[in-house]
Amino acid sequence: MIECYSFKNRDAFRGAGTAEKIPFEPDLGNASVGRRCEIFYGRIRCNGVRPFFYGRRLRAHEFPRQSGMTRTVYIISGGTIADAAWVKKILDREANAAIICADGGARYCEALGLIPSVIIGDMDSIDEDLLSVYEAKGSKILRYPRSKNETDTELALIHALSLTPHRIRIVGALGSRIDHGLANISLLVAGVIQGVDIRIFDDCSELFVVNGSATIRGAPGQTVSLLPLAEEATGITLSGFEYPLADARMEQGHPYGISNRLTGSEGHISVKTGYLLVIHYRQMPRE
Repeated sequence: MIECYSFKNRDAFRGAGTAEKIPFEPDLGNASVGRRCEIFYGRIRCNGVRPFFYGRRLRAHEFPRQSGMTRTVYIISGGTIADAAWVKKILDREANAAIICADGGARYCEALGLIPSVIIGDMDSIDEDLLSVYEAKGSKILRYPRSKNETDTELALIHALSLTPHRIRIVGALGSRIDHGLANISLLVAGVIQGVDIRIFDDCSELFVVNGSATIRGAPGQTVSLLPLAEEATGITLSGFEYPLADARMEQGHPYGISNRLTGSEGHISVKTGYLLVIHYRQMPRE
């Protein structure tokens, strides 16, 4: 089933008007039929309700819940995946995880022999024949116009949040396009706002955002870098690191949190205000 969304103009996209929905064939076996979600400038609107809004925590009764609960959702984006076998190994261990592909990320599924639950985006990076193959195998295709404010990965994240998961893992979110990489990193803040553990993974590292406290588990000597995502982060306390901190402040333009190291199997981070990006290297990338 392919669902298409089109916005007539910028005012309509902001919510001043209504979205024009291109007709689609309804799937009566889908529990979410009748609860269509449309993107309106940083929000999801479902049947006139706007449950998702950046800047405040979601109230449980507001979210468009689907039947059942998915504990883990993997988003496969169209960036670089240096070790596809590593991704397959991870997904094989998560047999019940939902897989959402952001546009060209579906090409990785083809190479790995995986069938995504959903493929979402403007479909400018994937062959139409491949889309047809996935649709025939049961993938849901959600198509958006190229002229939109959300990136394909953001659309995938919004859809993933509608599944009310415990965890969201994003792979293929980084690569040679530094603008897309930074945009995907900024999406990690949505996890803090929504109370969902969202992380970006590759074969060498994991990235997540701390707004309260977190524990990193790894091996002594592993590198951990910290950067403020907003203008500043304050009240930063680190223990279990080569360079500990107590009630410290980090601000943009002074990146002194780079290349800290774990001294044991755990490191503890707490932040009083702001968003602190954590980059934990399980192994250092090859040059």
